[in-house]
Amino acid sequence: MKNILLLFLALSSIPSALAQRNTIKKDIKMYTQVWDEIINHGKIDEINNKNFDANITLISYPENIVGIEGFKAYYQNYLTGFSEVSFTIMDVFGQGDRIVKHWNFKGTHTGEFFGIPATGKSVNVEGVTLVRMKNGKISQEEDFMDNMIFLQQLGLLSNPENLSVIDGLYKAFAIGDIPTVLASMNANIVWNEAEGNALADGNPYKGPDAILNGVFARLGADHEYFNLTDIQLHEMSNNQVLATLRYNAKLKKNGALIDAQAAHLWTLKDGKIFAFQQYVDTKQLDDAVSN
Repeated sequence: MKNILLLFLALSSIPSALAQRNTIKKDIKMYTQVWDEIINHGKIDEINNKNFDANITLISYPENIVGIEGFKAYYQNYLTGFSEVSFTIMDVFGQGDRIVKHWNFKGTHTGEFFGIPATGKSVNVEGVTLVRMKNGKISQEEDFMDNMIFLQQLGLLSNPENLSVIDGLYKAFAIGDIPTVLASMNANIVWNEAEGNALADGNPYKGPDAILNGVFARLGADHEYFNLTDIQLHEMSNNQVLATLRYNAKLKKNGALIDAQAAHLWTLKDGKIFAFQQYVDTKQLDDAVSN
């Protein structure tokens, strides 16, 4: 009798399990279709009481966004702020009333985004969203993504590794390790010497080889030594680093000594230097040459 009872209980649970499985499949299909329409096709009005619970809640800081109108206004920022949008759900699964999605968002920041003017920057970010369903409607969402990377791609925050890249460049230059200096540069780097500097005759130098031959080789040929001292690095926005420093050098031509204040503005992307701009007292450099 006991075995018969256990068998009956097991068999009676099958329809319930199948029903739950069918429900979550239906919920996942509806969920992915709705967000494809909203983001990829710009149909913000799909955020409505047909697809979303009236009290749809976006878990957010410092306070949650509750209700369809507030939820719609929040995501309108993505449609207004970005063009060439591609939103891909890379993986999605669920159990009970819960759904988890792994997504990728790409776009170009060409409009106002939460009050931030267009930067023209492209973003490519991934994240995870925890979802709760209720009676076949989306009732709660909570997004997780690396906001630091997102803001860096928008150019609003600089990559924290930029300072290390520039510091390593100056240390390599100090010991004459020019190959390491050149290796820190992007193949399409644009390098500009200060206007009025004799080396500015080749502006803009494009590519590491042009910089090697047009700047570094000429510095070595014209000077007994050319040292960079008192280097201070300052992290800037838009992935730029400002270096304030002094040139300590001695000309071969006439033995003139140089002690000049200078500044270097470096622009980086993905850990490589894309641009350089020199600022220096060119009169002091010219006076040394003409003595």
